[in-house]
Amino acid sequence: MRKITLRISMSLLLILFFSCKEDSKNDEKETVVKSSVSENYNISILIDLSDRISLKKNPNSTMEIYQRDLGYIKSVSEAFTQHLKSKRMRQIDDKMQLFFNPEPENSEINSISKELRISVNKDNASKKLLNSINNTYSSKTASIYESAIKDDKYIGSDIWNFFDSKVQDQCIDKGFRNILVILTDGYIFYEGTQIKEGNLSSYLTPQLIKQNGLNTNDWQKKFNKENFGFIKTNADLSNLEVLVLGINPSKNNPFEEKIIKAYWTKWLSEMHIKHFEIKNADLPSNMDKIIKDFILEKE
Repeated sequence: MRKITLRISMSLLLILFFSCKEDSKNDEKETVVKSSVSENYNISILIDLSDRISLKKNPNSTMEIYQRDLGYIKSVSEAFTQHLKSKRMRQIDDKMQLFFNPEPENSEINSISKELRISVNKDNASKKLLNSINNTYSSKTASIYESAIKDDKYIGSDIWNFFDSKVQDQCIDKGFRNILVILTDGYIFYEGTQIKEGNLSSYLTPQLIKQNGLNTNDWQKKFNKENFGFIKTNADLSNLEVLVLGINPSKNNPFEEKIIKAYWTKWLSEMHIKHFEIKNADLPSNMDKIIKDFILEKE
């Protein structure tokens, strides 16, 4: 009788032990979900308003470059609002903003960009505000591109200088998940920032790639051996994630796409950016999942 009682007691103890262990696991899972959802986002969008968006210079019969950009921005804003709606109102403390470098000469464009600096917190969060973000970003960014194309004054893209002197102050905040989305064809050129240090440069153009002899089958060997790439910046951007969208290589060099991505990969890695992706120009419908997966992957 004692043996039977002992066995029953041991069985009950084992059931209780494993039940508590399972509850503990569930509590852990719940904690992980809650902590990732409550994470604060700081999303920045850097737009390349160079002549890559020109309808005259770079027409595209399938879908114009600026229309693709607008589609990508729509996916980013939708991911941002999806993140906001996954949080409790009292947990919300998230930001999204839009930048150019250099700033366009058109004062209207600069004025609109200021309206796209959105900060949502527990004090101003409301369903009305959350539901308005996507429409605001869609309409305002469309106005920016339309104005830039109408002006037809393309002053280039100084993305290198943005990383060198601005990204640390403007795109990174302590206590936030900092994400920078860059809309560019992958080439960088600005008249006022042309620096060369040996085979390193602050710019990248199809002409430079050709001049460097990186248009042959052994380009990668030459790239590595002769230390080609962008000039390093001193920034430690380990608290930044980067998504580069719209790579659009020249058709004159079959290796151009790989070379552009090699420049960017080397540069972003040297700045200690651990999480980054570099994607080609594609239809927004094909890019929507890629963009949202990158931004919402920790949820």
